[in-house]
Amino acid sequence: QVQLVESGGGLVQPGGSLRLSCAASGSIFSIYAMGWYRQAPGKQRELVAAITSGGSTNYSDSLKGRFTISRDNAKNTVYLQMNSLKPEDTAVYYCNAQRTILAVRYDYWGQGTQVTVSS
Repeated sequence: QVQLVESGGGLVQPGGSLRLSCAASGSIFSIYAMGWYRQAPGKQRELVAAITSGGSTNYSDSLKGRFTISRDNAKNTVYLQMNSLKPEDTAVYYCNAQRTILAVRYDYWGQGTQVTVSS
């Protein structure tokens, strides 16, 4: 299993930037695909960005160009750089680690970090 701890959330003004971090422990970080999801009040959790163990990235179409996901396997950490933030980006952001073994997908989640975009 892998344990995930997010950090870096907070209150930011519209147009500002934040960088979220997710530190992993308990397993071999480099073998996991990692992702960031978010959930706004009253809405379903949605994928923000993902990065494979090989470094390939995937983004929500609506966020492409403003958010950047990256990983540092030496530090067992995945990052989400968020620029040009908008009030609609307000949500709890969750880190996800995913691994598929014999066609069975295993997901692990962090506790989440609140991001609030407001003036």
